[in-house]
Amino acid sequence: MDAIDLVRRLHQHRVWVNLNLLNTASQLTDSQLRAVYPIGQGSVWKSLVHLYAAEYVWLETLLGDEEPLVPGDLPRMIPGNQQGHSPITTIDELRQKWIALDHRWEAYLKALVQDRLEDLVPKKFSLTGQRVVTRRSDILLHVCTHSQYTTAQIMNMLRQAGVTELPEVMLISMARLENS
Repeated sequence: MDAIDLVRRLHQHRVWVNLNLLNTASQLTDSQLRAVYPIGQGSVWKSLVHLYAAEYVWLETLLGDEEPLVPGDLPRMIPGNQQGHSPITTIDELRQKWIALDHRWEAYLKALVQDRLEDLVPKKFSLTGQRVVTRRSDILLHVCTHSQYTTAQIMNMLRQAGVTELPEVMLISMARLENS
């Protein structure tokens, strides 16, 4: 397995986990979904939206947008920013947007070539104005490790919410399902 195949496999796992998390979250009551916990982004809902937003922002960055924002994100925090989009408010809306985003990720990863992994990719942070450059390969790996970190937080919240049938999230579980 070469580096591109490995990156694609990690992203395949990320997409599979996200779907499993969404399927479980869709079975929660609104109060369970939005219950406040002292971990992650503070609730299952906020953590899922954060995960989607991070994947959106990083793909846009990889595609050349130095200052990406999720449509509807931060309009009240940046003076004069009127994007004309509303924030995501339901699991169904989040699922639809995430599926569309996953298709864009799939196309990006399909077109990715080894020679581009070492490219430096610029990003400017909207709130601070700080501009940084990061190697493309590091961004691609970061998206996956960030997903795993946030997934662990969501799993912890799901346990605390009383969910007894937790979603499968381990790569080895995905691999075993593929081979069964």
